[in-house]
Amino acid sequence: MNISQLETLIMISKTRSFRKAGEMLNLTQPAVSAQIKSLEDEFNTVLVDRNQPVTLTDRGQVFLDRAEQILDIVEELKQKLSDMEHTPQGHIVLGTTTSIAIQILPRILSYFQDQFPLIKTTIQSMPSCLIYQNVEQGLVDIGIGYLIENNPQVLSSVLYYDTFELVVSPLHPLANNSMPTLDTLREVPLIMLSPDTVGRRFVDEVFKENEIEPHIVMELSSSEEVKRMVELNLGAAIISRQSILRELRQGTLKVVHIPELEVTHPVGVIYKSSRYINSAMQQFLCDLKGMPETNFISSE
Repeated sequence: MNISQLETLIMISKTRSFRKAGEMLNLTQPAVSAQIKSLEDEFNTVLVDRNQPVTLTDRGQVFLDRAEQILDIVEELKQKLSDMEHTPQGHIVLGTTTSIAIQILPRILSYFQDQFPLIKTTIQSMPSCLIYQNVEQGLVDIGIGYLIENNPQVLSSVLYYDTFELVVSPLHPLANNSMPTLDTLREVPLIMLSPDTVGRRFVDEVFKENEIEPHIVMELSSSEEVKRMVELNLGAAIISRQSILRELRQGTLKVVHIPELEVTHPVGVIYKSSRYINSAMQQFLCDLKGMPETNFISSE
């Protein structure tokens, strides 16, 4: 059974003629007859009384009611699909780091909620290295994190650039050091991010290149935890500048500039190259990639 057969039966019920039904549907009379015969064979019943004028049998009338309902559903489906092209809607699962989820996403999602209320989002927090894995496996639709891989299965686009900074409490001895160097950190107690984070990997590489064995007193899984410990003056830390902007404004943390750390790191949107992009994802990606960098970063 196909939609064309149902449309033909409905037209016959209206015109009470195979010939007129064919003219209305731009079909030949034999084609109309063949479609009705195929329906009758499939359901093993007689749907049309072929005496003149042509009428539907009792079974044909029952079939007609259902056929009209089916076509109404199909038309409604077509309209919904058309609406999705003009009014983006759907559900997006976002995978991102804790710091980005706290610092960046509220501004982005607030905009989308206002502009596209039919786009719903779920946020899953994870290290940047897991974002790629989850995007590739289809566990998240779109990732936002540090662009650290060249993966042919994943597409990416830079949104902004971040740096990692040495931060201390205003009460820390380094807070008033005007000429600090990386070598200064040899004996400084450090509060570090966990080894699976981009920031920690970067810091480890810098220390290794400069043959420094850091004095690590604490390892924590998120920038939020690290900041709280540094504010208590339990040690210094090297974390994302974007994650400390509020604390810098409030004066609870202070940046200590170290030349070796002044490296920019791209942060961007990540999505699987081979997956179907629904209207919600299309709109989200288009607007996200079109936003200026100032939408993601802010000054002190």
